[in-house]
Amino acid sequence: MFIIAFLAVVTTLFAGWRAARRLRYFLHVFQLHGYKSGEFRAWVAHRFRSLVFRLSHKLALAELVLIAIAAAFLAPLLVAAVALPLWAVTFASSRRYRSDREKKPLKYTNRMQRLLATAALLAILPVAGGLCLWLRGDLADLFWYLGGLFLADFLAPAWVLAAAALTDPVERRIREGFKRQARRRLSRRSDLKIVAVTGSYGKTSTKTILGNILGLRYQTLITPGSYNTPMGLCLVVNNMLRADHQVLVLEMGIRHPGDMDELCGLVQPHIGVATSIGIAHLESMGTIDRIADEKARMIASMDAEGVAVLNMDDDRVAAMAEQARGRIWRISAQGRPGADLAAFDIRYDHRGTSFLVRDRNGTEQGFQTRLLGAHNVTNILLALAVGCEMGLRLRQMTHAVEQIEPVPHRLQLRREGPVTVIDDAFNANPVGARNAVEILGTFRSGRRIVVTPGMIELGERQHEENRLLGEHIADHADIALLVGRKQTAPIREGLLGKNFPAENLHVFDALRDAQAFLASFLREGDVVLYENDLPDQYDE
Repeated sequence: MFIIAFLAVVTTLFAGWRAARRLRYFLHVFQLHGYKSGEFRAWVAHRFRSLVFRLSHKLALAELVLIAIAAAFLAPLLVAAVALPLWAVTFASSRRYRSDREKKPLKYTNRMQRLLATAALLAILPVAGGLCLWLRGDLADLFWYLGGLFLADFLAPAWVLAAAALTDPVERRIREGFKRQARRRLSRRSDLKIVAVTGSYGKTSTKTILGNILGLRYQTLITPGSYNTPMGLCLVVNNMLRADHQVLVLEMGIRHPGDMDELCGLVQPHIGVATSIGIAHLESMGTIDRIADEKARMIASMDAEGVAVLNMDDDRVAAMAEQARGRIWRISAQGRPGADLAAFDIRYDHRGTSFLVRDRNGTEQGFQTRLLGAHNVTNILLALAVGCEMGLRLRQMTHAVEQIEPVPHRLQLRREGPVTVIDDAFNANPVGARNAVEILGTFRSGRRIVVTPGMIELGERQHEENRLLGEHIADHADIALLVGRKQTAPIREGLLGKNFPAENLHVFDALRDAQAFLASFLREGDVVLYENDLPDQYDE
């Protein structure tokens, strides 16, 4: 019996360690999906065979059947002596659940700690139940204990969803408390000017540019990173906003209908900036028109004292003027007539981008920036319009624009030894991706190399947009490194359809494999564009 007890402990350690890692993995995915149960369920359903019901589970089910049969004919001691080591081997931890592969690590926030504790307790229940049945019976009842270990491991996604449902009432109360605190703090700050930025693309870059420009005259707080959800804004207002801050610049991001009303109910902007409308989050929003309507809710929420700053190069953004009740600033990076600020003579070189700005009075001012891309000219124009609204002159703002550092992983230009890297890995959308590829095509110092996993969350348009991206890469790049065989199939279709040389097309399972290939492949003068880097839950 001592040997059986020892084997049971070893088996529990092996199976428990794998179950714990697996539970942590699915909790991490749940966090990456913004704690949205619907999106998490869809992700699990799409990957059920590859991630949920794995080979180890098939083997375990077969073993359970054999154990039940063997227990009826063989000595229970023999069955246990064979089954326990076999189970330990079957549930040895797999590489999939190692935390050192994460691009965006799991954050053990207070909410995650509550969720983890609840999910872990749920996962332990079948193990405890099986152990009780085994201890109360004889060795033949080992079946129930191993079955409990199986359920603890296999049902990891279900434990996450169940824990989310159980803790949801508590989380709702906590969130409402944070919102009330943020609204109270803002209600006491009549001297604070709030500038909000929305749009499918360019929110973070525009916000960062605004921080540089408005910082010339005002104590300005911009929300860090992509803090564009209600809880992200609450964190900034409750924990970061100081009494000496004169301007608060924030993002307003949406993923589902109704999100903008929730944001505007929390923070009422005095100046609303709309960048562009595209097919980001098309899966959750349904259509581009719905995305535009949701974004326009920010402009509609402002009163007659509010100021709308709109990108008139985007027809859907330009149409938001109909919902504005206050003053409107219109900008155009395409030199359109009727713009209050328009850009002309846009040029790129190794220093970045230069362009000329003309205001509605005909005054012209040259600008130089280290940022790359026509879309960044649009972002700068939007920020310049806010600066003008708040009393700054174009000439004053030239130095601030020149000093703007590229936002990390958003068309960030850097040198790595003899190689030039264009890092656009933060996110990819059809407009931004094509623009980045076109910028790559302007370089002539060496081979032009694209590394990309393609684009996601584009709904029914995803296949077609990725195919078109492949065609665009074929026109502007010499070598393509694709990450993810299934995900990038449409890109390969587009590349080969444009007669892209097959020997210059390489496909890898993971980004680290592509980087390992580049380590010995690159030579002096090469230019590498990293276009998008999918979060952990989309790794193949």
